[in-house]
Amino acid sequence: MSSNGGVIHDIGFRHYEGPRLGRGYLIRSLYVESLRGCYGLGRSTKSKIMPFLLLFVMTGPAIIVAVVAGVTGLDSLPIESVDYIFALSSAITIFVAAQAPATVSRDLRFRTMPLYLSRPLHRNDYVLAKFGAMSTALFILIAVPQTALFLGSLLAKMSFWPNAKSWAAGLLGAFLVSLVLAGIGLLIASITPRRGFGVAAVITVLLLLTLISGVLSALAYENDHPDLSGYFAMINPVGLVQGVLHWLVDADVSYPVPPPGTTGGLVFTAVMVLVIAGSYALLLARYRKVSAS
Repeated sequence: MSSNGGVIHDIGFRHYEGPRLGRGYLIRSLYVESLRGCYGLGRSTKSKIMPFLLLFVMTGPAIIVAVVAGVTGLDSLPIESVDYIFALSSAITIFVAAQAPATVSRDLRFRTMPLYLSRPLHRNDYVLAKFGAMSTALFILIAVPQTALFLGSLLAKMSFWPNAKSWAAGLLGAFLVSLVLAGIGLLIASITPRRGFGVAAVITVLLLLTLISGVLSALAYENDHPDLSGYFAMINPVGLVQGVLHWLVDADVSYPVPPPGTTGGLVFTAVMVLVIAGSYALLLARYRKVSAS
C-alpha cells in the first residue's frame, strides 16, 4: 500500500525584496499613460490620427501667421494669443469629445477598474490621474500654437515685452480652458462605457450649451438688456472662460457684451471655479459607484 504523504518541491519562487514604490508611483504612472493615450502614443496608428491632426489644425495657422508677419515686417502679430484660443475653439471641442471617452470609457467597458483597485490605488487617485492627464493634453493642444506665435514674434524681431505678456495671458487662458473642458468632458464620458456614445454625448452637450448661450445672449442684447446678455455667456464653457480673461487681462470677447464690470468678473470667476470643482466632485461620486469586483 502506497503512502499518501505529501512532498514539498522547491520550484524557485522567492519573496519580492525590491523597492515598493507605493501610491505616488502608481498615480504618476496612470497619469503618464493616460496622457500618452490622449495622443495615441503606445497605441495603434489609427489612434494617433485624430489627436495629431487636431494638433496640426491648431498649430498650422499659428505658424503661417508668424511667418507672414515676419516676412511682411509687421510691428505686431495680427492676433493675440488669448484670441487665438477662441478662434479655434471648435477644434478644441472636437479634441475633448474624441479623447475624453478614450481616457475613461475603455476602463468601464473592459472592467479594468478591479485591476486598478487591487493595488494600493484609491478611486480618488484614479480620478486625479485621469483629470490631470486630460487637462494636460488640452493644455498642450492650446499652448503649442501660442508658443509658436510667440517664437515667431521673436524671430521677426518684434517688441519682446508686449508679446511676452500676450503669451503669458494666452497660457493662463489655456490653463483655465483645459480645466473647465476636461472636467465637463470626463464627467459626461464616464456615464457610458461605449466610446461612440461618449463622443456623441460630449460634443452634443458642448454644442447645445454654446447654442443656448448664443441665442439667449443675442436676444437679451436685442431687447436692451446688455448686462443680462453678458451673464448669459456663462452658459457656454468657453464663453465663461472668455469672461474671466476679459476681467483679468482685458481680453476681447466674441459675444455681444462682456461681463459688466468688477461684479461681472467676480461672478464669472466664481462660476468657473464652481464648474471645475463641481465636475471633479461629481467624477469622484461617479467612481465611488463603480464596482471593484
